[in-house]
Amino acid sequence: MSLEIERKFLVSDCSFLRGIEGIECLQGYIPGRTRSAVRVRIKGDRGFLTLKSATSGLTRSEFEYEIPLQDARDMLDLLCEKPFVEKTRYEVDFCGELWEIDVFAGQNEGLVLAEIELRSEDQAVAMPPWLGPEVSHDPRYFNSQLARTPYVQWREQS
Repeated sequence: MSLEIERKFLVSDCSFLRGIEGIECLQGYIPGRTRSAVRVRIKGDRGFLTLKSATSGLTRSEFEYEIPLQDARDMLDLLCEKPFVEKTRYEVDFCGELWEIDVFAGQNEGLVLAEIELRSEDQAVAMPPWLGPEVSHDPRYFNSQLARTPYVQWREQS
Protein backbone atom coordinates (compact mmCIF):
# COMPACT_ATOMS: atom_id res chain seq x y z
CA MET A 1 0.00 0.00 0.00
CA SER A 2 1.09 3.52 -0.65
CA LEU A 3 -0.29 6.83 0.48
CA GLU A 4 -1.35 9.39 -2.08
CA ILE A 5 -1.01 12.96 -0.86
CA GLU A 6 -2.22 15.24 -3.59
CA ARG A 7 -3.17 18.84 -4.26
CA LYS A 8 -5.36 19.71 -7.22
CA PHE A 9 -5.83 23.03 -9.03
CA LEU A 10 -7.74 24.40 -11.98
CA VAL A 11 -5.48 25.51 -14.83
CA SER A 12 -6.01 29.11 -15.91
CA ASP A 13 -3.76 29.13 -18.99
CA CYS A 14 -2.93 26.06 -21.11
CA SER A 15 -0.45 27.74 -23.46
CA PHE A 16 2.48 26.12 -21.61
CA LEU A 17 1.34 22.72 -22.96
CA ARG A 18 2.16 23.60 -26.58
CA GLY A 19 4.78 21.22 -27.90
CA ILE A 20 4.44 18.78 -24.99
CA GLU A 21 3.28 15.27 -25.83
CA GLY A 22 0.51 13.86 -23.67
CA ILE A 23 -0.82 10.37 -23.18
CA GLU A 24 -4.46 9.41 -23.74
CA CYS A 25 -6.27 7.96 -20.72
CA LEU A 26 -9.63 6.26 -20.48
CA GLN A 27 -10.91 5.30 -17.07
CA GLY A 28 -14.03 3.93 -15.50
CA TYR A 29 -15.22 3.18 -12.01
CA ILE A 30 -16.69 -0.03 -10.70
CA PRO A 31 -19.80 0.82 -8.65
CA GLY A 32 -19.67 0.03 -4.97
CA ARG A 33 -18.97 1.64 -1.64
CA THR A 34 -18.95 5.42 -1.53
CA ARG A 35 -16.01 5.66 0.89
CA SER A 36 -13.63 4.11 -1.63
CA ALA A 37 -13.13 3.96 -5.38
CA VAL A 38 -12.18 1.11 -7.69
CA ARG A 39 -10.80 2.46 -10.97
CA VAL A 40 -9.91 0.73 -14.21
CA ARG A 41 -7.62 2.80 -16.43
CA ILE A 42 -6.11 2.44 -19.85
CA LYS A 43 -3.14 4.78 -20.12
CA GLY A 44 -1.66 4.62 -23.58
CA ASP A 45 -1.23 0.90 -24.22
CA ARG A 46 -1.17 -0.21 -20.56
CA GLY A 47 -3.96 -1.26 -18.20
CA PHE A 48 -4.23 -0.55 -14.48
CA LEU A 49 -6.54 -1.47 -11.61
CA THR A 50 -6.51 1.02 -8.72
CA LEU A 51 -8.26 0.96 -5.36
CA LYS A 52 -8.39 4.17 -3.32
CA SER A 53 -9.70 4.83 0.17
CA ALA A 54 -11.70 7.87 1.16
CA THR A 55 -9.65 11.06 1.42
CA SER A 56 -8.65 12.39 4.82
CA GLY A 57 -7.30 15.91 4.39
CA LEU A 58 -5.10 15.57 1.30
CA THR A 59 -4.20 11.92 1.96
CA ARG A 60 -5.69 8.57 1.00
CA SER A 61 -4.50 4.98 0.72
CA GLU A 62 -3.88 3.75 -2.80
CA PHE A 63 -3.30 0.29 -4.23
CA GLU A 64 -2.42 0.24 -7.94
CA TYR A 65 -1.62 -2.76 -10.11
CA GLU A 66 -0.76 -3.07 -13.77
CA ILE A 67 -3.09 -5.56 -15.48
CA PRO A 68 -3.21 -6.96 -19.01
CA LEU A 69 -4.56 -4.40 -21.49
CA GLN A 70 -7.32 -6.72 -22.67
CA ASP A 71 -8.44 -7.29 -19.07
CA ALA A 72 -8.68 -3.51 -18.61
CA ARG A 73 -10.76 -3.22 -21.79
CA ASP A 74 -13.05 -6.04 -20.67
CA MET A 75 -13.46 -4.57 -17.16
CA LEU A 76 -14.33 -1.16 -18.63
CA ASP A 77 -16.88 -2.77 -20.91
CA LEU A 78 -18.43 -5.21 -18.43
CA LEU A 79 -18.01 -3.70 -14.95
CA CYS A 80 -17.66 0.07 -15.10
CA GLU A 81 -20.34 2.72 -15.06
CA LYS A 82 -20.65 5.09 -17.98
CA PRO A 83 -19.68 7.70 -18.94
CA PHE A 84 -15.98 7.02 -18.80
CA VAL A 85 -13.52 9.73 -17.87
CA GLU A 86 -11.55 10.66 -20.98
CA LYS A 87 -8.46 12.83 -20.74
CA THR A 88 -4.99 13.52 -22.02
CA ARG A 89 -2.35 13.60 -19.31
CA TYR A 90 0.73 15.79 -19.58
CA GLU A 91 3.70 15.66 -17.23
CA VAL A 92 5.38 18.99 -16.57
CA ASP A 93 8.40 19.75 -14.40
CA PHE A 94 8.20 23.02 -12.51
CA CYS A 95 10.98 23.92 -10.06
CA GLY A 96 12.01 20.28 -9.75
CA GLU A 97 8.50 18.98 -8.99
CA LEU A 98 6.38 16.85 -11.32
CA TRP A 99 2.94 18.24 -12.14
CA GLU A 100 0.35 16.13 -13.93
CA ILE A 101 -1.96 18.16 -16.13
CA ASP A 102 -5.22 16.52 -17.23
CA VAL A 103 -7.06 17.98 -20.22
CA PHE A 104 -10.47 16.35 -20.18
CA ALA A 105 -12.59 15.35 -23.16
CA GLY A 106 -16.04 13.83 -23.66
CA GLN A 107 -18.52 14.65 -20.89
CA ASN A 108 -15.82 16.58 -18.99
CA GLU A 109 -14.58 18.67 -21.92
CA GLY A 110 -13.49 22.15 -20.96
CA LEU A 111 -12.02 21.06 -17.64
CA VAL A 112 -8.24 21.23 -17.15
CA LEU A 113 -6.74 20.21 -13.81
CA ALA A 114 -3.19 20.22 -12.45
CA GLU A 115 -2.21 17.76 -9.73
CA ILE A 116 0.93 17.42 -7.68
CA GLU A 117 1.73 14.49 -5.42
CA LEU A 118 3.38 15.50 -2.17
CA ARG A 119 5.64 13.72 0.29
CA SER A 120 3.71 15.25 3.23
CA GLU A 121 0.58 17.36 3.61
CA ASP A 122 2.61 20.38 4.76
CA GLN A 123 5.18 20.21 1.94
CA ALA A 124 5.88 23.66 0.47
CA VAL A 125 5.46 23.79 -3.30
CA ALA A 126 6.39 26.48 -5.83
CA MET A 127 3.18 27.46 -7.63
CA PRO A 128 3.40 27.68 -11.42
CA PRO A 129 1.99 30.87 -12.99
CA TRP A 130 -0.58 28.86 -14.98
CA LEU A 131 -2.43 27.63 -11.90
CA GLY A 132 -5.93 28.80 -11.08
CA PRO A 133 -7.87 28.19 -7.86
CA GLU A 134 -7.15 25.17 -5.68
CA VAL A 135 -9.90 22.53 -5.74
CA SER A 136 -8.25 19.83 -3.60
CA HIS A 137 -11.14 19.77 -1.13
CA ASP A 138 -13.95 20.07 -3.68
CA PRO A 139 -15.21 16.53 -4.36
CA ARG A 140 -16.76 17.57 -7.70
CA TYR A 141 -13.23 17.51 -9.14
CA PHE A 142 -12.39 13.96 -8.04
CA ASN A 143 -12.17 11.76 -11.13
CA SER A 144 -14.54 9.25 -9.56
CA GLN A 145 -17.11 12.03 -9.12
CA LEU A 146 -16.54 13.32 -12.68
CA ALA A 147 -17.56 9.84 -13.86
CA ARG A 148 -20.85 10.08 -11.90
CA THR A 149 -21.60 13.77 -12.40
CA PRO A 150 -19.65 15.02 -15.43
CA TYR A 151 -18.42 18.59 -15.69
CA VAL A 152 -20.87 19.42 -18.51
CA GLN A 153 -23.72 19.02 -15.99
CA TRP A 154 -22.45 21.64 -13.53
CA ARG A 155 -19.73 23.81 -15.11
CA GLU A 156 -22.06 26.81 -15.49
CA GLN A 157 -22.66 26.77 -11.72
CA SER A 158 -18.98 27.03 -10.76
